[in-house]
Amino acid sequence: MSEHTTTSGDDAIRYAYKASLIGAAQQFELTGQGLSWRFAGRTGLWPYADIAAIRLSYRPVSMQARRFRADITHRNGRRLSIISVSWQTASLMAPQSEAYRAFIVGLHARLAASGSTARLTAGLGRFTYGAALAAIALFAVAMLGLLLRALVIGEWWGALFLIGFAALFAWYVGGFITRNQPRRYAFTDLPAALLP
Repeated sequence: MSEHTTTSGDDAIRYAYKASLIGAAQQFELTGQGLSWRFAGRTGLWPYADIAAIRLSYRPVSMQARRFRADITHRNGRRLSIISVSWQTASLMAPQSEAYRAFIVGLHARLAASGSTARLTAGLGRFTYGAALAAIALFAVAMLGLLLRALVIGEWWGALFLIGFAALFAWYVGGFITRNQPRRYAFTDLPAALLP
């Protein structure tokens, strides 16, 4: 099955992706009645009024640095996750940037048109974000200590390695932390940093 977004004559918007290499694709559709989903032999339809929350986040993995995620929560607590990449082979995750963006923007438009009061949040939860900042601060202190020691004892290659490693770490983790800063957003102002 091809994973993509389509709009049919009935104005339904569809999106599908494979969350793992084995198993069928997870399929989602925005219809006039609500968000329809199908995966793992189960199906369901969530009326737009029953969607209580959406959280958008940036979730890179080793094989796909531009991976985004939307967690949609039903008012009864059930949750659906929609990912912007799809497994293709054992070593390839294919990005579906345009299709994912179109589906997420369409979902927000449908919710707004239905008068939804869903809570819209972006990034990580506040506790998780705080823990990530604390871990990065500890790592930075440790790296600074190692760098100072390398400079004091004249280990120039070691110091150069530490500087290079710190720069790479700051580039990779800095983007993750910046994009995933906890915040609220509105239906008409989706956070661009959390859409491909």
